[in-house]
Amino acid sequence: MAKGIYKITEKFEKELCKYTGAPYAVAVDNGSNALFLSLMWDDIRDEEITIPSRTYPSVPCAIIHAGGRVKFRKTKGTLRGAYQLEGSNVVDSALCLTADMYDPGKYMCLSFTGHHKHLNLGKGGAILTDNKGAYEWFKRARFSGRRECSYHDDNFDMLGWNFYMPPETATRGLMLMQQFYNIDGTKKCNEDIELPYPDLSQFKIYDSIRCRGDG
Repeated sequence: MAKGIYKITEKFEKELCKYTGAPYAVAVDNGSNALFLSLMWDDIRDEEITIPSRTYPSVPCAIIHAGGRVKFRKTKGTLRGAYQLEGSNVVDSALCLTADMYDPGKYMCLSFTGHHKHLNLGKGGAILTDNKGAYEWFKRARFSGRRECSYHDDNFDMLGWNFYMPPETATRGLMLMQQFYNIDGTKKCNEDIELPYPDLSQFKIYDSIRCRGDG
């Protein structure tokens, strides 16, 4: 159970669960780090992960940093909504946030960064999951291995990363979540976002670091 100011982030996470239908949600500082943590938990080391060639540049970065190999699936035009990182149970849902969207068994990664997002917090992200073990690991992995208490009271027994969502960002998220409900309390549905992205398969940097394209 979160204590003190950390309760604010926990309340925001519960609101995400209520709206998306996910049993658990873990808020982080951005969607890219949500992908990275999910891929680390899913243990993709030395695995080939297939993604659209037109996507946000941090996606292949997250795969490579987590120890995987990127394969680009050639795509044209724009990217719309969510897609699974094939070869893993991770879903890039940066362009999708709607009522009861959670897909069981998946690690769905949300992004709240950018003016075009349905939930624009300036910066932020979250992981949706139904895996309690993953949920508990994500909560500490995002917080330098810490539990949600004063570090003077903690027992340091895990390594992690500094990916925690600040309480002030979570507070804004709590307030803005209300836009996704009708006046009678029923949930509103949002259309998938569609955006143009560069064809990442043309850039050699990804080829040179455990990565290949399929032409």
